[in-house]
Amino acid sequence: MFSVIVRSALSKYPSSWLGPAVVRAMSSSGGPPSPYTALAVSHPAESVTHVELHRPEKRNAMNRAFWSEMVDCFNEIAADPDCRVVLVSGAGKIFTAGIDLMDMAGDILQPEGDDMARRSWNMKKIITKYQETFSVIEKCPKPVVVAIHGACVGGGVDLITACDIRLCTQDAWFQVKEVDIGLAADVGTLQRLPKVIGSRSLVNELALTARKMFADEAKSSGLVSRVFADKEAMMAGALQMAGEIAGRSPVAVQGTKINLIYSRDHSVAEGLDYMANWNMSMLQTEDVMKSAQASMEKKSPKTIAFSKL
Repeated sequence: MFSVIVRSALSKYPSSWLGPAVVRAMSSSGGPPSPYTALAVSHPAESVTHVELHRPEKRNAMNRAFWSEMVDCFNEIAADPDCRVVLVSGAGKIFTAGIDLMDMAGDILQPEGDDMARRSWNMKKIITKYQETFSVIEKCPKPVVVAIHGACVGGGVDLITACDIRLCTQDAWFQVKEVDIGLAADVGTLQRLPKVIGSRSLVNELALTARKMFADEAKSSGLVSRVFADKEAMMAGALQMAGEIAGRSPVAVQGTKINLIYSRDHSVAEGLDYMANWNMSMLQTEDVMKSAQASMEKKSPKTIAFSKL
């Protein structure tokens, strides 16, 4: 039903305009559809998939179902030719309170095994499984825009640093909480946050003190690229941005994401070589000619009918 509401609005109004009713509809009222219990997935606009953390009564805390459902969800999105961009947000009053300690305590505190070696081996399997929950976002070739409101705690920081574009509301705050519960963050924050924020000193401070970072500091440090007055304005801006991305060639967009991530983790020379190998085939797409023709005719790329990828 939500998809129908939004598509109707988008066909009636310019793409730069999204009314309050449309944006409010993005928070599902009927609960997440099958097969997910911790997520709600919808399609608010053509080629846009919205993944909503959907445990508002538990402040979107990450329970056991969440960790496996995220992997299934993003693997499905990665293979879906109808999806060109993903929007992630949280239902309810905040983005996420992080890990659901009550639900996850058994896995974390009581790993199976007859001796220390076997318990350690099983614990490593558990940790790497949980790491994949957020790595799958980074591996997904479709760009992922995350919209954060209110608190983003612990595992929430792991999640957002795996996304490609981060937006937040003025009341948002971020906290690398793990040291407060006696552990080092182990599912992505310590590896990705230093590459998102330019200051190693600031990263160390946040990770070692567990202090809160508020929206203005998040913007100035580069953790987020835009700050909005409230959730409604943020979701409207996020949808418009997603529409801009979805309107471009999927060959160009997905190739850009893949090469940006590769270049982040390799030298300039290695990145250039990878790019040359990539484009020696990808430049042979009809999308290049279609885009050039539209540019010469002073038309928007969004007017082009690109083939699915």
